[in-house]
Amino acid sequence: MKRMTFYLGMALAVLSLASCRNGGKSIITPVSSGRPYEVMVVADDKCWMSPDSALFHVLDTDVPGLPQAERSFRISRVRPDFFDRSVRLFRNIIIVDIQDIYTQPKFKYTRDAYSSPQMIMTIQAPNQKEFADYVSKNGQVIIDFFTRAEMNRQVKLLEKKHNETLSAKVQSMFDCDIWMPVEMESYKQGENFLWASSNLNDLNFVMYAYPFRDHDTFTKEYFIHKRDSVMKVNLPGAREGMYMETADSMFVETRNIAVKGDYAFEARGLWEMKNDAMGGPFVSHVRVDRDNARVIVVEGFVYNPGKLKRDQIRKLNAALYTLKLPSEKEVSEIPVDNSISEEQIKQEAEQNKQ
Repeated sequence: MKRMTFYLGMALAVLSLASCRNGGKSIITPVSSGRPYEVMVVADDKCWMSPDSALFHVLDTDVPGLPQAERSFRISRVRPDFFDRSVRLFRNIIIVDIQDIYTQPKFKYTRDAYSSPQMIMTIQAPNQKEFADYVSKNGQVIIDFFTRAEMNRQVKLLEKKHNETLSAKVQSMFDCDIWMPVEMESYKQGENFLWASSNLNDLNFVMYAYPFRDHDTFTKEYFIHKRDSVMKVNLPGAREGMYMETADSMFVETRNIAVKGDYAFEARGLWEMKNDAMGGPFVSHVRVDRDNARVIVVEGFVYNPGKLKRDQIRKLNAALYTLKLPSEKEVSEIPVDNSISEEQIKQEAEQNKQ
């Protein structure tokens, strides 16, 4: 009788533990597998090996603004029959669901279904042709969805561990806050300008401010002009006549984005050192501090010659989203949420094209 009571107590304890929730999910949810920016596709041979192979071509798209070709994601594929317990732990999953029971193609997605952190997108379609057309048309939506999910994860890591010395410098100089990687240990200050770098000089951050004049501030031409003038003064090279500048204005990509629900201007491109061989990619966020009638620019740039730069520039881009202006008290996620509808995602993609 005592033994039965013991086993009954253990069973109840296990059930109680399994039912415990922390932030809406079980506290015993396993940790997800896979590397950042790696996507597991669950698709049969007919879909994955079709002549157009639409989903593969979308995921294999190059990341913009890099000096060499680097695809958006590492791609793995598994047949539906092998989508078992171990594979389900993957951090990013796309499930292809093609059945004639569907009347039209659509997305749906879930978070932390089998592991944490995890994002699963299911793409439903009535047949292979409509699936391929739908994926090709919404390719950027798929890329942005998983890129943003990874950036949210990076923001959460930065919240737990970031460079507090750099945050203090940003606070004292600009009355703002930002969470940058801890390895940025070198600093240089100028007039309304701050530069920080890792000891290897591969990860770099700059921040500067200037008075807000008008909405012409948020144009590609004005941004490049202002950036080049600021960098020339504050980031000179080792010899006279050497300074940082934007490498080629034709290849700078700009778009309007939202940060914490507010307007921001994003620019991506390549930088180079005038009269030197140094260069690499950069990403910048331009925001308005309305309380102080000024523009705040935060930028991450990478110097990593001969090596891949995709994950580094994405790491810096995620950190830029953590900027808190004087009027902002909290850092919210880059919004990736189960409640976001497919139509909202499409609308956001259309806005980014404008």
